[in-house]
Amino acid sequence: MKLIDKIIIQAKKDIQTIVLPEGKDKRIQEAARILKNENILNVVVLVNEKDVNDEINKLLSDGINVIVIENSEKLSIYTEKLYELRKEKGMTKEQAEDIILNPIYFGVMMVKNGEAGGMVAGSITSTGDVLRPALQILKTAKDVLLVSTLFLMELPEPTNLSSNVFAFSDCGLVVNPNAEELSEIAIQTARSFDFLTKQEPRVAMLSYSTFGSAKGELVNKVISATKSVKQKYPNMKIDGELQLDAAIIPEVSKIKAPQSAISGNANVLIFPDLQSGNIGYKLVQRFANASAYGPLTQGLAMPVNDLSRGCNINDVVAVAAITAVQSQSNS
Repeated sequence: MKLIDKIIIQAKKDIQTIVLPEGKDKRIQEAARILKNENILNVVVLVNEKDVNDEINKLLSDGINVIVIENSEKLSIYTEKLYELRKEKGMTKEQAEDIILNPIYFGVMMVKNGEAGGMVAGSITSTGDVLRPALQILKTAKDVLLVSTLFLMELPEPTNLSSNVFAFSDCGLVVNPNAEELSEIAIQTARSFDFLTKQEPRVAMLSYSTFGSAKGELVNKVISATKSVKQKYPNMKIDGELQLDAAIIPEVSKIKAPQSAISGNANVLIFPDLQSGNIGYKLVQRFANASAYGPLTQGLAMPVNDLSRGCNINDVVAVAAITAVQSQSNS
């Protein structure tokens, strides 16, 4: 059974409400129908008044919960709450009245107010514009150093690797983490992988060096981050610094890293920076025809997940289901 099928089964066990703020996008409209018709979650679609058209009216006639923001009874409540949350940062009431009409902000306020368990956006909005309101309003979870992202990658079977499901991080948010931040990304990604896949994480801290085969500041960062994780969580299966082949190919690991704790069987890959992570996941997605679910956020107080602007309808359904499962842990 594919990973996403397992996640959908889990989502159906405890139905959550997830908001999709980009209701004017036809992909979002079709995904909303699937989510409702297959009873995966309670879906709420947001639109601005100017975007109401025959397609939106058809969504309403199909029984989809569509909120026209300008007509919402919650508009004044959310405006006031947004102002209270952001006034110390210089936001005026007039600015709050304007900003709340942005569907992304309205959707995040729904999550903040408990009207939805999570939000999925990004089909027509940049990652920064999706995550900025979430960081401003929802903040980080308790005892979390920073918010980062991961992709769940599922390779088509059969594969000669020990797993066909991987977590790649960070590929969407933290540009150039320092050693402490990189260690936090590894810890959060291992937890996310465990929670979402029900598989034991085996973490590889990736580099262009394997156990001292090369030297440099970038290598030292990965070494330091790996040591930090091992000190905090001595039972976690993690190793680094490792080149990719030594991380995922047992035969190569025996040659390059015979003492490695993960022995070439990594399923969680931590990239040293955003540039390498973003390139890496897209290479695997396009060259290996892998499914790439994300970027999924980790470390927020409540789940808000991003979509690639190149996403398709199935991607929206999948990320919404993942968000619903994440929301279950808060319900």
